[in-house]
Amino acid sequence: MMLHILWEYRVRPDRRREFEEHYRSDGTWAAFFRGGRGYRETILLSDREEPDRYLTIDVWTDLESYRAFSEPHAREYEEIDGRCAELTDTERCLGFFEVR
Repeated sequence: MMLHILWEYRVRPDRRREFEEHYRSDGTWAAFFRGGRGYRETILLSDREEPDRYLTIDVWTDLESYRAFSEPHAREYEEIDGRCAELTDTERCLGFFEVR
C-alpha cells in the first residue's frame, strides 16, 4: 500500500510563485525527500476557487519508509520548514492516508 501524506497551506499572495518553487514535484521538498528509500513523488495542487490555498501530497511506499528517512533527517527537515514558513499564513497536516 502507498502512503499519502496530505498538507494544506494558506499562502501569502505575494509569495505564491516562491511557494510553488519549493513545493512542486521538482522543488526543494521533493529534492530533499528523494534521498529517502521509499519516496515516490510530491504532488502540488492549487485551489481553483481560492488561489491562496494549496494542498501537497507526499507519496511514500509505506509509513516505515517515511519514518526511516524523516527521523534521522529531522534537523534538515526543520531547517527547510523554517525557511518556507515565511511563505505561508497557515500550514496544517491533514493526515496520513492509504489507498484502499
